[in-house]
Amino acid sequence: MTRKVTTRKSTEERRAEAEALQATIAEQIEALRDSETWTRFLAFAQAFHRYSLGNLLLIFAQSPEATHVAGYRTWQSLNRQVRKGERGIRVFGGRDIREMVENEQTGEEEEQRRVRFFPVSVFDMSQTDLIDPEAGDPSDIAHQLTGEDPAGIYDAVVDYLTGKGWTVERESIPGAANGYTTTDDSHRVVIDADLSAAQAAKTALHEAAHVILHAEEDHAQYVEHRGVKETEAESVAYIVAGILGLDTTAYSVGYVAGWSNCDTDTIKATAANVLRTAHALADAITTDTPAPVEA
Repeated sequence: MTRKVTTRKSTEERRAEAEALQATIAEQIEALRDSETWTRFLAFAQAFHRYSLGNLLLIFAQSPEATHVAGYRTWQSLNRQVRKGERGIRVFGGRDIREMVENEQTGEEEEQRRVRFFPVSVFDMSQTDLIDPEAGDPSDIAHQLTGEDPAGIYDAVVDYLTGKGWTVERESIPGAANGYTTTDDSHRVVIDADLSAAQAAKTALHEAAHVILHAEEDHAQYVEHRGVKETEAESVAYIVAGILGLDTTAYSVGYVAGWSNCDTDTIKATAANVLRTAHALADAITTDTPAPVEA
């Protein structure tokens, strides 16, 4: 028997609440943008190199759970040390070189610049530790949820995904990632085994949103526009969880802010996709129980 979340809210009530929650997350991210926490995170985020699509695909293929990737010395400058024995993620680096070549038309030697590409190792934040914990962690704007999942959201999402032909597994995931959805033909959703019940429920909703929104998309497009995709998936999780009585604000606001670059225009631009998916997911995992009639 498929497990579902029992609710006394009508479909119309859920839709109205979804729209209110979607507006709320944009407002909270607008407020976060003026905080010291966001200023520190922005300085942290600006330290990262902007990788080409080819390198992004290489990173994702080797480490699909990667969130922030940088070289060994860059991590040291960010108060983090790559742990001994960690295996690097191989990408291609480029260096400008100058050389003298003969101009075929004039026969004279001229300086020519070109880029030489070579393999280099980079590391995800999950492969590092803070050097000075007292200095704080500027990347920490999404706080893990604690507590239980009294409504049974996780079980309902698992049954929903299983019914769609996906497998859901609990495994230990290194680093900051709480879960991921495979982009090959294996149709697997993996959720970290060490999460609290509340965080696991929220993460299950997030991955279900990826399945609905992005599973059929071109893989390269997903990787290239990952910020928008993560903004959409987490917004859906925040809305559906809120409808079902689980407040994920402590995690979702920081997560969406980070992936959207605290840009409320991005959040508003994704609203149609987010609300459509939130409605579909909420309807699929809930069963209505009419309120008792008074005698």
